[in-house]
Amino acid sequence: MTIHKTLLGGLVSAALMTTAMTGVIAQDATPATPAVPTNSEAATPPPMPASPKPAAEMAQPNADMKAVLDALAELEAKPFHTLSVPEARNQASPADAARTVQRDKKIPSEPEALVETKDIAIPGPMGALPARVYMPPDAGEGPLPVIVYFHGGGWVVADINVYDSTPRALAIGSKAIVISVDYRHAPEWKFPAAHDDAWTAYEWVVENIHTMNGDAARIAVAGESAGANLAANVALMAKDREATLPVYQLLVYPIAGTDTETESYLENAEAKPLGKPDMEWFFDHVLENPEQASDPRLNLVGRDDLAGLPPATVITAQIDPLRTEGETYAEDLDAAGVAVNALHYDGVTHEFFGMAKVVPEAKEAVDAANADLTAAFAQ
Repeated sequence: MTIHKTLLGGLVSAALMTTAMTGVIAQDATPATPAVPTNSEAATPPPMPASPKPAAEMAQPNADMKAVLDALAELEAKPFHTLSVPEARNQASPADAARTVQRDKKIPSEPEALVETKDIAIPGPMGALPARVYMPPDAGEGPLPVIVYFHGGGWVVADINVYDSTPRALAIGSKAIVISVDYRHAPEWKFPAAHDDAWTAYEWVVENIHTMNGDAARIAVAGESAGANLAANVALMAKDREATLPVYQLLVYPIAGTDTETESYLENAEAKPLGKPDMEWFFDHVLENPEQASDPRLNLVGRDDLAGLPPATVITAQIDPLRTEGETYAEDLDAAGVAVNALHYDGVTHEFFGMAKVVPEAKEAVDAANADLTAAFAQ
């Protein structure tokens, strides 16, 4: 396992290119007798055209990650792009596969199972948003720090039940109240419905968390994949609207762009559980029209207004189409003067973060995220 950790800079390196020049020989109207090279003269062959650089081969998952992917295959999960939306929502998830491995290895569910939860409804202009409150055990009297968490699923599949392990791990490790928020899904509700709901939920938490012994001055935002995009947008909206700014951002393999021809998209086109055709399937269901792909809420890597955002931890996985844009967004934040802890994990795939019970890299990533959150809450 390899972790590449970047703090505040040194993220962008310049690539040097050399250009081969060939001479142009003027010709007379009457062809001249070609000169015969002497022994000291070697005929120079014409330059060969440069071959296009092939896409890097997809890396192979390590043994622990492969065990989860094998379990997912045994649960007969299929690539999203081959399914209808109802089929995709009803099939087994990577979280189900991780729980299968955990059960087979007889790994206990404590201490995460000891986290107390309560389901609530957050009022919004388009109806109530389901949410789940995770209370950290033995956290002290309070008021406690707070994390507003948004689950993944490409804005189309999954919910707060599928993404249950991460909020539990964050509540324990950061001793914070975690509010896991659901939102409207596409294709029933197209972009930007989920983004509007994320902001509605964040505003409500800021105004009401004191009723749960939470500290409105110490709220972080967090998310995975599509949820990480929502978390990043909440921070951007809070800055733009001069509202209460989150004290920290935890962005786990965020959807930070809409370009599906990046290095990691091409390298991991056939990756599981998320490949290039799967992400294109998600975008097809989420976008009202192709022009929305350039919207700055989706194309975070195209923004130039990142200065003044709260510090962030950005986590990327090697075998993930979203790796390049996640790394690029971390670089962009750093260039804008935002404190960034960029963590990369080799040998693991998209969705690894919630698998701390069975994938050691996930445990390391969760521990690192909790350390960053705890430090932010202490300031």
